[in-house]
Amino acid sequence: MSASATAVLFRIVAIAEAITWLALLIAMFFKWVLGHEEAVAVPGMVHGIVFVVYLVVTVYTALRLRWNATSTKQMLTITAVALVASIPPFGTLVFEWWAQRNGRLTDAGNTSKAAIS
Repeated sequence: MSASATAVLFRIVAIAEAITWLALLIAMFFKWVLGHEEAVAVPGMVHGIVFVVYLVVTVYTALRLRWNATSTKQMLTITAVALVASIPPFGTLVFEWWAQRNGRLTDAGNTSKAAIS
């Protein structure tokens, strides 16, 4: 898979993870406020699947685009931040925007773009 295809895959999965988070939050409103206990069954399952896919795609993207090759001395590596970004709602979008701006979603030569930022 090319670097650009990897970046597109990462972006799609990050957006999907955020959308399923939104669906789960809406379903939780229906469950806890309106009393529809079954409301979270499908959104919860879909979000769980997309969450795991995001984790796998993040690790693949980190290896393919060598996110941690430039600065292994940092306490929190880029990959760890990307993985933690999946926990709060819409964190994957924030990370994806940051990674795009800082050249982390380009091929292994991403240090040239990152140095400019």
